[in-house]
Formats: sequence, C-alpha cells, structure tokens
Amino acid sequence: MDFTFQVLNNIRKIFGEIIENNSLEDLNKIPEGFNNNIIWNIGHVVVTEQLLAYKLSGLEPNVSGEMIDSYRKDSKPEGSVSQEKVDEIKALLFSSIEKTEEDYNNRLFKNYNSYTVSTTGNTLTNIDEALQFILAHEGIHYGYVLALLKAVKD
Repeated sequence: MDFTFQVLNNIRKIFGEIIENNSLEDLNKIPEGFNNNIIWNIGHVVVTEQLLAYKLSGLEPNVSGEMIDSYRKDSKPEGSVSQEKVDEIKALLFSSIEKTEEDYNNRLFKNYNSYTVSTTGNTLTNIDEALQFILAHEGIHYGYVLALLKAVKD
C-alpha cells in the first residue's frame, strides 16, 4: 500500500496547490452546466476517504459530522464556503490522509462492512480494496476539478 499512499499524497498536494492558486470566488463558482464547484469536490474527496476507510471499518471518522453532511455523496454546495472553511478543508487534505496511513500501518482497520460503490458497481470488502477505490475516486474528482478550473477561467 506504500505506492497507493504515495499517489494519494501526491493528488492531495495537487488539490492543495489548486486551493492556493485560485481565489475564494473561483473555488466557490459553479459554472453553467455544472452542479458543484472546485471546493465541494475537494471537500468531497476528504469526506469520502474518511467514510470508506473509517466508517465502513466501524471506526470514528476524523472529520466532523457537519463536514460529512456538507460533502458526502449526493450532497451539493449550499452557498459559498468561507475562507475559514477552505483553510479547514486544505488542512484536512493532508492531516486526514496522514492519519489514515498511520492507522493503516498500525493495523487499526481490522473489520470492514462490505459496500458496493454506485459508480462502478464494485463491492469493497476490506481496507485494501477501499484504499484502491479511494485512489480511483480521487482521480475522478481531480478530473472534475480540472474541468471546473477550465470553465471558471473561461
């Protein structure tokens, strides 16, 4: 799993740079033809990783219930996000994946409740499968963010 965590950390660094290099207005903008924005996608990957790794392992996620409600699957932006919230999401990008890697290496993920993901139909049955799917999921949302960046700048 070292490689998986290496790639996840690299994607998270890219998301962090996107936050740094774009205005709060651009992070919050929902371009025509889209139903969410850049910051929602970044918050969504943080929350999804926590739910797929921790919640399905019967462990407490390392993000707040409010954060989960705002960025979970089937949620959508409910108004503009403040700079304070953007800063929180940026910090969680790094702290959450570092904690997951630490907990994985300490073998904290002992149990796993099977879950079939809606996007691909695959059933996750253990933490290793979950981490592999998390990697694919973050790649999908990186693609969404790139499309949003282009639309925001046009």
